[in-house]
This record gives sequence, structure tokens and C-alpha cells, in this order.
Amino acid sequence: MPRNPSRRFTLKALSAAVALGGLSILPAHAQSGGTIKVGILHSLSGTMAISETVLKDTVLMAIDEINAKGGVMGRKLEPVIVDPASNWPLFAEKTKQLLGQDKVSVIFGCWTSVSRKSVLPVVEEMNGLLFYPVQYEGEELSKNVFYTGAAPNQQAIPAVDYLMSKAGGGAKRWVLLGTDYVYPRTTNKILRAYLKSKGVADKDIDEKYTPFGHSDYQTIVADVKKFSEGGKTAVVSTINGDSNVPFYKELGNAGLKAKDVPVVAFSVGEEELRGVDTKPLVGHLAAWNYFQSIKSPANTEFIKKWSAYAQAKKLPGSDKPLTNDPMEATYIGINMWKQAVEKAKSTDTDKVIAAMAGQTFTAPSGIVSKMDEKNHHLHKSVFIGEIKADGQFNVVWKTPGPVKAKPWSPFIEGNDKKLDEPVKGMSVAKK
Repeated sequence: MPRNPSRRFTLKALSAAVALGGLSILPAHAQSGGTIKVGILHSLSGTMAISETVLKDTVLMAIDEINAKGGVMGRKLEPVIVDPASNWPLFAEKTKQLLGQDKVSVIFGCWTSVSRKSVLPVVEEMNGLLFYPVQYEGEELSKNVFYTGAAPNQQAIPAVDYLMSKAGGGAKRWVLLGTDYVYPRTTNKILRAYLKSKGVADKDIDEKYTPFGHSDYQTIVADVKKFSEGGKTAVVSTINGDSNVPFYKELGNAGLKAKDVPVVAFSVGEEELRGVDTKPLVGHLAAWNYFQSIKSPANTEFIKKWSAYAQAKKLPGSDKPLTNDPMEATYIGINMWKQAVEKAKSTDTDKVIAAMAGQTFTAPSGIVSKMDEKNHHLHKSVFIGEIKADGQFNVVWKTPGPVKAKPWSPFIEGNDKKLDEPVKGMSVAKK
């Protein structure tokens, strides 16, 4: 049967068109022209909305700012907002939609580790890019994720060291209190091993968990009070979301003051304290890599920008605009991504990943943040702050400078054999 010359021509033309990127067979992020779509994947309803909604607005503010200065490579950024509604499997579905249907070049999103774990196989399989802005338990490295929040050695370990020290009250007994999911359980596994390495006996560690959205902390706070009768006690709280409001209210009701039993929180910042009477909580602590109260010209400028944006957009709480650590981590992430795209001269995932190595950006805190050349985590300074009566934090301790993240905690057996960089084409995330 003779060959069909028109078919051969069609195939040739098709190949040429594909080579030139003229057909939409190529993924959208490999095409030029038009806007660059940016996915925003944060819970705007459900138990985590108290923490995540403001991160959606932080991305939108940064996009407005970038667009006002000419966009990225002369193209405007176009936000695509979805609401996974504090529903962990829905995070995966929304990620498929953002990458497959909406053709976004990058996703900024997730708060809880369970939502990130839900998203991880999707971004890896579809070769997407996720910027994750919240402190977490570590034990994960992915080629497709940049972690702009803290690893345990940049938050949890320094907080425990402080509480053990004379300045922090010299705690001898520990209550590890968290929401029942992967981040608190893994963080507490690391902390338990760390405390044991410091000579703390098992009988002096009490571990407790409550479900998401838990609201009755009367019994738990009474138990903490009783446990503290056995010696100087500190509480490490990995409670997440709106459960923090009833927990802190109950601390106040029970008269559990910071001088008696200090609580250090890893997921409570300025935003979570907005709905709480903070007067009884004065002196309780939080460990973060940024506080609104940090004095620096860069932070003054960031707070001013955020206040103007919140008021212009009439955001909830814009009468008292607050900034916090995950907002800073979000802001660093989108600006570093912009720089990497411009360096790569492309929004192609692999090219941007390569260009992210070693990126630096002057963070709102005033400290220069650096993306590690290999491990996809930021080098971050650590601050411990005491709650003040106005719901702000007074910084009582800080590291001399930025600390390199250790994604694989040395306090978990076998981690010394793990690579400090993602392996291409394969997730080294712990399942």
C-alpha cells in the first residue's frame, strides 16, 4: 500500500509545531505568552481556616506587588484560588485540578502535614511545584517541594533547650500535647528521644493527643496541673487550628500561669491569639522564625504594606492587621520563586528547581534568608517569644544567626544514612 504523503506532511508539521511549543500538547508552564498561573491551596473553611485564610491573602498581596512592578519575565501572575476546606483527601483532588486543569506553574499552599502528605504524591507524579510555608516535623525531602517553614532543629529543639535552661525556668518534667496527626506525633517522637538523651526519664514525659476541632480542654488542663505537682513542668503544644482558642481559654480559667507551668506553642502566632483574652496568658511562649514585634526597617515596611493591603481589601480583622511567621515564610517563598523563574528564564518545573538552589531574599524580619543549595529548606533564625497582654510577643531568646535545617532528625534511628538532598525521579519522603 503506498504511503500517504499528506499524512507524512501532517506528522512532520505536528513534530515541528511541538518542537516550537506551538501546540498545547506541551504543559502550560512550558508555553510562553499570556499570564503565569499561580495556584493557592489553603483551607478557607473548616478547622484550619483560622490559620490558613491569611496565607491566601499574603500570596494575593505578593502577586499584586509583583504585577505592579511588571510581573515575571514581563508576564502578569494570575492567581487560581481553591478551597480544600480542611479536608485532607480534597487537598490531593484540588492539586490535580490546579496542575491538570488550571495548568498552574506553581502552588503555594498547605498548613498541616497531613494535607502536605496528601498533596505530595500528586505534585511528584505530575511534576508540579509546591511551596510549603509552615514549620513541620521534617522526615521528608521531595524534589517537587520547597519547605520555607522550620524543620524541628529550627524550632522544636531550641524551644526545649530554652525551657530546660535557667533563663527558661529549668523544666524537669514535660507534657507533650498535640492534635492527633502526623506533625505532632513525629515532632513528639523526636522530642521524646531528645529529652531522653538529656537524661529525662519516661515517667517525667506525658504525651497527650486530641482530635482536630477539639474544644473541651478542662480534663486535660486539670491533668497537666496534677502532673506538674511532681516537679518543674513545661508543656510543649503542637495543637493546631481553632482548638487553640478553647485550650488557651481553659489555661486562663484554671489559673495555670506561665511562671508555674510555661506552655511553648509551635502553631500559635499573632493570628491565633486574635480571638483570645491574652491577659491570663502573659509569659506563655511560642517558638517561631519571625514575630510581628521584631524591630527592623524591613519588618516595619512589611507590616505597613500588609496593613494597607488588608484595609484596602476590607479583610476580616483589618481594623487590627496582624503579621505572623507563616505569612513571612509565604512571602519569602513567592519572591524566591519569582527570582528563580527569572534566573531560569522559564517556568519549567525542573529549570526552576535548579535555579532555586542558593537563592537569597531579605525577609520581612530583616534577616537574609537562603534556600539551601541542596536540601530544599531555608536557613532560618530561631526566636522564642513570650505572650504579652496585647497579644503580641516579646522576644526573650534568639539564635546568633540563621540555622541550617536538618530535614532528617538525628534523634530518629537510621536517619544518619539518609541523603541531605532530594533524589531525582523518586520521592525520599517517609511513607
